Amino acid sequence: MSSAVATLEAAGAPPRNLLRPGGCVTFWLLSPSVLAVLVLLVAPLVLLARYSLNRFVPGEFMVQAFTLENYVKFLADPFYREVLARTIYVGVVSTLVCLVLGFLPAYHIARTASPRLKSLLVIGVILPLLMGNAVRVAGWMVVLGDRGVANAILMGLGLRDEPAKLLYTETAVLVGTISVLLPFMIITLQSVIESIPASLEEAALGMGAGHWRVFTRVLLPLAMPGVVVGTVLCFILAMNAYATPVLIGGPSFHMMAPKVYEQVTKANNWPFGAALAFVLMATTLVLTMLSSWLMNRRTRQLEALA
Repeated sequence: MSSAVATLEAAGAPPRNLLRPGGCVTFWLLSPSVLAVLVLLVAPLVLLARYSLNRFVPGEFMVQAFTLENYVKFLADPFYREVLARTIYVGVVSTLVCLVLGFLPAYHIARTASPRLKSLLVIGVILPLLMGNAVRVAGWMVVLGDRGVANAILMGLGLRDEPAKLLYTETAVLVGTISVLLPFMIITLQSVIESIPASLEEAALGMGAGHWRVFTRVLLPLAMPGVVVGTVLCFILAMNAYATPVLIGGPSFHMMAPKVYEQVTKANNWPFGAALAFVLMATTLVLTMLSSWLMNRRTRQLEALA
């Protein structure tokens, strides 16, 4: 081994200490990406945190201070507490529905589809992601409007005498959010299920286990990393949704991300808008860590039962 290393070094290869994780080469290779993260992500967050501690005075941009009154204002106002609760509700419900609706299509793509059909199905799942979120939400406005496709079908079948109130409702926001997030869940689950050997399921079936038992004792524990990643991704995106609640929910449906935008751009209240942003970020982070811990714990329980 030492003679081979000496030969490589003689041929001009980098010394061993430079190739180690703590070597100079690794440091200089990582420096641009670390610097980019610090400048583009960490620095704005630090600046926003500082803004949230300032004081807002009408007619002025902000007054330099070091106060928690913006956070106290949020906690003391029932309206903003309700907005946060509604945001959490939309995030949890839409994520769970995406998980339930996305598992079977992901399994079908990974297991039963032929290679050519699998490519077409994957393209079909990814295709909506090539369009902007606002464009997809606008499509739901056409479907759910008073004169939209859904009401036209209901009235054409004689199920309704007048248009149903579908748009600007909580249900419409959930439907729009789920449609936006579902491709992320399907692709995440499909890639993980595809890596699980099908022979494990066949062996369980051959030993007399039913399909439900195979799913709960074999497939689900092995696919849990994809479940965790897909759930976390969908929940974060749902908690920070902007276009869907604004366009489909209407002015009477309030979520945290639109409220942050309103405080910063319309009310010009940067300190309170920054505080709302950090409350949203902290809530999302805590709930994401809690859900990941619970699912990892459930994974260990399923592995123990198996």
